[in-house]
Amino acid sequence: MLLDIYRAMMRASTPLLDAYLKKRAARGKEDPARAPERRGAAARPRGPGPLVWFHAASVGESLSLLSLISRVLQDYPGCSVMVTTGTVTSAKLMADRLPPGAFHQYMPVDHPAWVARFLDHWKPSFVIWSESEFWPNMLVEIAARGIPAALLNARMSKTSFRRWRLAKGSMRKILSAFVLCFAQNDAEAARLKALGAGEVRVSANLKYGAPVLPFDDLKLAAMKMAVKDRPLVLFASTHPGEEEIAAQTHLALKGKFRNLLTIVVPRHPARGTEIGQVAREARLNTALRSAGTLPGPETELYIADTLGELGLFYRLCNTVVIGGSFADIGGHNPIEPGQLGCAIIYGPVMYNFLTISDDFLTSASAVQVKDAEELAETLRRALQDPAAFAVYGANARKMTAEKSHVVDDLAAALRPLLAPVLALKAAS
Repeated sequence: MLLDIYRAMMRASTPLLDAYLKKRAARGKEDPARAPERRGAAARPRGPGPLVWFHAASVGESLSLLSLISRVLQDYPGCSVMVTTGTVTSAKLMADRLPPGAFHQYMPVDHPAWVARFLDHWKPSFVIWSESEFWPNMLVEIAARGIPAALLNARMSKTSFRRWRLAKGSMRKILSAFVLCFAQNDAEAARLKALGAGEVRVSANLKYGAPVLPFDDLKLAAMKMAVKDRPLVLFASTHPGEEEIAAQTHLALKGKFRNLLTIVVPRHPARGTEIGQVAREARLNTALRSAGTLPGPETELYIADTLGELGLFYRLCNTVVIGGSFADIGGHNPIEPGQLGCAIIYGPVMYNFLTISDDFLTSASAVQVKDAEELAETLRRALQDPAAFAVYGANARKMTAEKSHVVDDLAAALRPLLAPVLALKAAS
C-alpha cells in the first residue's frame, strides 16, 4: 500500500520534480548538458553483450567501487560496466578515473516513468548497489524484471531500522531486489534480516579496497617547495561551520607555532570564496588555490578549493582533521588518509562511518575528540611531538592494508552469481 502511494505521489509530482532539477542546475548541482539522464534518457547506445551496472551515492562510494569495477572487467571479458551516481562532482571524478570498458551515467530520479525508461534502454544483466538509501521505484522495478542485484556496504542504523519496521511489508518488497547483501557488522546484518532481506553476510567495507588517491608529482613538488619545513595541519572535506573551527584552532595554536600553516580542503570547492571571508574575519592571511596561488611565507590559512587533489594534500600533511565530523554531516572517509599513513583526528559526529571509525579507534589508528577545544589541545600535542604522534599514522597504514583484501573477498563471493548470468547473456 505504501509503495503504491509513493508511486502515485511521484507520478503526480512530475512538474515539481522538473522544477526541482532546474533549480539544482541553476545552483550548479546538476549538469544542464546531461539533464535528460536524470529523467531516465540515455546519453549513449547500450552496446552489445552483458552489462554490469554499479550504483553509488556520490564521491566516496563511487571511488570505493573502482577496484571492484576493474576486477569485474578483468574476470569477465566481453562485459561492459555502467556506473551511476547522482552528483556533478562524482561524475567528473568518474570521467577521469573509470577504467576502459566502463562509463558513467547519472542516476535517474525515482519517478516510475523515468525508472522504466532507464531500465528499458540499459537492460542491465546484473546490478551492484552501493548506497545506504533505497530508491523504492527503482528497486521494486529491478525485482519485477528479474534482474539479479547485490547490495554492498549495507547500513541499517537503529534509527533507520525503527522507521522501516513500521513499513516492514514495503521494505521486504524493496529488499527482495537483492539476492545477496553485504552488511558492515553483525548488528546491521541482523536488522536487514529482520526487515526481510534474504541472504546477508558480513564484510569489511569496500572502501578498504579502494585504490590509494592519485596525485600530481609536479604539483606536490611545488607545494613542498612552497611550505618548506613549516608545521602543517590539514582540514579535509570541511563543511560550513568547520572552517570557523579551523580558523579559531589556528589562532589558538599560532602563538606557540608561529610558522603554522593550516590547509582547508572544502568538501564543495565552490565554497572557496565564502571560506576566504571566514579567514578574513578571523584576521588570517589567506590564499585561494583556485586562483592559481601557492601559500607564501605570510599565508596562514590556505584554501584548496579545487577538485580531486586530496591525494596530494594527504601526502603533503602528516596530520589530518576529518571534516563532516564537527557538523551534523556524519563524517567523511578516514581510510584514504589512513592508507597514506596520516595521523588522523576526527570529531564526535561519525555516524556515517561507525564501523570504520571503530576500526580506527580500536587499532589506535586515529584520535577522536569531543569538541573544538579538545581538537586544539590534541593538535598542540601532535605539532609539539610529531614523532610520538606518528604512531597513529603507522597503525592506520598497517590496518588499512590488512583490510584491503576485501576486493578479493567480494569478487569471490559474487562469482557464483555473476558468472552464470554473464555467460548466459553473452551467449544470447
